[in-house]
Amino acid sequence: MRFRKLKQQTKQTKEPEQRYIYASYPLKVKAFIVDMFMIYAPILYIITYAFMDGKDEFQSSQLAPLIGVSIYGLIYSTLLAKNGQTPGKKAYDIKVVDDKSFENISFLRAIMRFIAFLFSATILIGLLVPFYRKDKKALHDVLCSTIEIVTEE
Repeated sequence: MRFRKLKQQTKQTKEPEQRYIYASYPLKVKAFIVDMFMIYAPILYIITYAFMDGKDEFQSSQLAPLIGVSIYGLIYSTLLAKNGQTPGKKAYDIKVVDDKSFENISFLRAIMRFIAFLFSATILIGLLVPFYRKDKKALHDVLCSTIEIVTEE
């Protein structure tokens, strides 16, 4: 008798689980393109014309693209750790959060997510994974236990 009352009380005290809407693949791609134009393109322009003599020197250099990707990765990771959003993700109301606690991720985890993204984009299979998952996680999201959700703002 007492067990039944206890069980009924625990059922009543449970908080309703908050549901999140997973970001769709087209929204993620659009946000990525916006980030490329707003963050990465200016970095490459500055490297090419402020620190080098022009596009010919940039194209012949192996270090310049690496520096550009590294700077982009640091800016991208900083924005994800601070706000959970980059300018592109903010434009499409997408937020990157931990897949269990739904809170912002740390800076180190954001850097690891960026490195995992570079890897998954290189092998291309990692970018096709969201088509086969219900939660629409890409390979870099699976590896870093993150998820991209739509914010209701």
